[in-house]
Amino acid sequence: MKKMGLVFIFTLTFILASCEQERYSSEKLDERNYEAEHKEEPETEEVNVDVNEEQKKEQEQQEEQEDQEDQEDSEENSEEKNTDKNNESEQNQDSNQAEDSLAVIENPESVELVVNKQRKLPDGYAPNDLVEANVSYYAAEGDPKRLLRQEAATALEELFKAAKAVGLELVAVSGYRSYERQKQIYESNVVNKGQEHADKFSAKPGTSEHQTGLAMDVASAALVAVLEQSFIETDEGKWLENHAHKYGFVIRYPEGKEAITGYSYEPWHLRYVGKNTASEIYQAQTTLEEHFGLYP
Repeated sequence: MKKMGLVFIFTLTFILASCEQERYSSEKLDERNYEAEHKEEPETEEVNVDVNEEQKKEQEQQEEQEDQEDQEDSEENSEEKNTDKNNESEQNQDSNQAEDSLAVIENPESVELVVNKQRKLPDGYAPNDLVEANVSYYAAEGDPKRLLRQEAATALEELFKAAKAVGLELVAVSGYRSYERQKQIYESNVVNKGQEHADKFSAKPGTSEHQTGLAMDVASAALVAVLEQSFIETDEGKWLENHAHKYGFVIRYPEGKEAITGYSYEPWHLRYVGKNTASEIYQAQTTLEEHFGLYP
């Protein structure tokens, strides 16, 4: 009887404990549900919104600044291009003005014409009596460099015969050049040797003696490819200096006259002016400019 009472008490105690545990768990569950239903939104989400808006404003400001810089760069580039165009235009204008300031030769058919850096041939001028002299040429047959005006070509034949009679061998290197050909030569010299060098040895188109058909560059047959000042040291160069005038030719650009002719000494450059004028210039040791009073 006593044993059964103990069992009953133990059982009752267990049941009561279980009920208490179940009640406690139910209260905890209700508490968690209440907290979940009344939970506030975290402040971090609001902060993130503010941060995103601030970043967006900064990005917009940066884009505006970049657009402004691009516009300024574009304006600067445009100004630079305009400046370059203006400079180029001014240079072309200066060149055109300089060319327009040159005196135009009124009698281009005269064998005594003077063409130089202050005097130019009429636009489109080309001699109408160009022929080949019966002399030795460096250029191939049919090359315009073999051409001279008829009177000058006949005189060149006489000069070459006289030189050969004393045992000298001359060769004709370069005679007539058109305006277009002279333009190519001059521009090539500027590119390859510089403006200063080009202006000393090469005429601008329209101001070249070669365009007159009255000039011929000559050389020693032994040194045909060499048109240099050392030509005067050859027997042919020395003979020409002292005898060319007898056949109507002068050394067009003599030594020591660079300030007057505008070109460096060229002992190979013969210019036909007729026997009387050539002899007068030779005797006076002057130039065409001095002879006709056409100083630069």
